[in-house]
Amino acid sequence: MKKPLVVLTGPTAVGKTKASLGLAKALGGEIISADSMQVYQYMNIGSAKIRTKEMQGVPHFLVDVLKPWEEFHVVRFQQMAKAALEGIYARRHIPIVVGGTGFYIQALLYDIDFSENDGDASYRQKLEQIAKERGERNLHERLKAIDPAAALKIHENNVKRVIRALEFYHQTGQRISEHNERERQKESPYQFVYFVLNDDRKRLYERIDDRVDQMLKEGLVDEVAALRDMGCTRDMVAMQGLGYKEIFAFLEGELSLDEAVYRLKRDTRHFAKRQITWFKREKEVIWINKDEYGYDEDRILHDMIRYVRGELG
Repeated sequence: MKKPLVVLTGPTAVGKTKASLGLAKALGGEIISADSMQVYQYMNIGSAKIRTKEMQGVPHFLVDVLKPWEEFHVVRFQQMAKAALEGIYARRHIPIVVGGTGFYIQALLYDIDFSENDGDASYRQKLEQIAKERGERNLHERLKAIDPAAALKIHENNVKRVIRALEFYHQTGQRISEHNERERQKESPYQFVYFVLNDDRKRLYERIDDRVDQMLKEGLVDEVAALRDMGCTRDMVAMQGLGYKEIFAFLEGELSLDEAVYRLKRDTRHFAKRQITWFKREKEVIWINKDEYGYDEDRILHDMIRYVRGELG
């Protein structure tokens, strides 16, 4: 028998954290975070990280466990999440994967194989140098020329994934988009229920703007300044996250605070739009549109529990 797994995802600021706590308490679940920033310590405000006192006794994994200078990527997420799953199943509880990083969720849900050789370090360094000297767009154009499908899915600012796609083609002669599509056709090893929590676009964008304003009130600028004082630099993966790169640019004197905040709100709205596009491509998902429920959180939770019990028993 396949082991049970619940996924709760959706765009940033839609309200996943609150919904996940209700679901976990109702099902006797434990939560695995699928968020690329909340895994890092000292990055609380900009990542909208759940605090221990807000967890309501529900165990959370992959939250606050790495230092900002440690590397975190899809393969490491997969390894850490699988280790967490083993413990949850041993306790005979239901794992609930919660977060907005669709690629991480897909990798876990379908056990995507990322095994590969170590690659050509000199080629990787050459690509990194191109990005520094000629810009991220130049590198992205190279990807577009060999793998248009991958270029559509990978944003040009995500230099690490652009390089990985170019490197994969260099190593294997295959497009990484085709490799990933083959992997996606695999049957999931889990008996899963996959929820996408969503909201009216206008209302979602208002929530994003309000969240950014709240982060600033809570001390986002001081948080990023403290990270810089710890030795964090702009080229670190952790500092590429929304909220951190914009405020870092302000602290370096490249932007005024107003400009940094404007960019943060704009780019977070764009990010939410890309997340929704990603989830629309996923298979076997259940869309929970908050406006269709009149924003009644009890009704939303009741329906999610009904779906889970119907699918997983």
